[in-house]
Amino acid sequence: MKLNVRLRPIGFVAALLVMWHVAAKHQATPILPGPLAVAEGIAELAQRGLLLKYIVASLFRVTWGFATAAILAIPLGLAIGWYRRSEMALNPLIQIFRPISPLAWIPISILWFGVGDLAAIFLIFLASFLPLTVTAMNAVAGIPPVTVRAGRNFGLSQPQLVYRVLYPAVAPQLIIGLRITLGIAWLVVVAAEMIAVNSGLGFLIVDARNAGNRYDLVVAGMVMIGVIGLLLDIGMRSMENVKSLRWGYSED
Repeated sequence: MKLNVRLRPIGFVAALLVMWHVAAKHQATPILPGPLAVAEGIAELAQRGLLLKYIVASLFRVTWGFATAAILAIPLGLAIGWYRRSEMALNPLIQIFRPISPLAWIPISILWFGVGDLAAIFLIFLASFLPLTVTAMNAVAGIPPVTVRAGRNFGLSQPQLVYRVLYPAVAPQLIIGLRITLGIAWLVVVAAEMIAVNSGLGFLIVDARNAGNRYDLVVAGMVMIGVIGLLLDIGMRSMENVKSLRWGYSED
């Protein structure tokens, strides 16, 4: 039974590949490349040394932008959620900036940082910072007040209250927020690379389109973006499994 469950995704992907191949074979205008042509395009990129280069470039930008946002946004969000006066003062400002698309900052990022890695990292930072801040704020707001009062009644100091009560209570929701935000960051880096840099998977798509009829490389870039996004999501989901074993209770 378990084997059948594991084989279902493989069978579904195989069926999609077959349908893709048939659709590419019978299209009136040969624009959409088939899976074999895309596989050959990926192999060509690998032989030219571009595939690994572009993947590393995209992951480099996502890592720096996402990690910097997490390091700054999570403590800020926890502090704002923990101290109600801070929430009353800063929450309106956060809600004003939150609906603004990170892509709207592209002209400003290029003006500030020029065309290069810093502009793309800045856009990823913006895309990750506010969602993580709001996630941390909501995680603190979701802590039952009786839990905090119980910790204080047991004589826990403020640092102990944060470590023994606040952190275990918000960690599960923070992991979910990190997983969702990482997906947003991966989307933004592709869009940023189409405009602000000259490397990465987003740049590959634009460069292949401008090169002429290299739609095999365009789709190859799309496939690699999807595969890497899936692997990143699997990695974050594995963190959820770890926290389910270690969090949710505190040691004596």
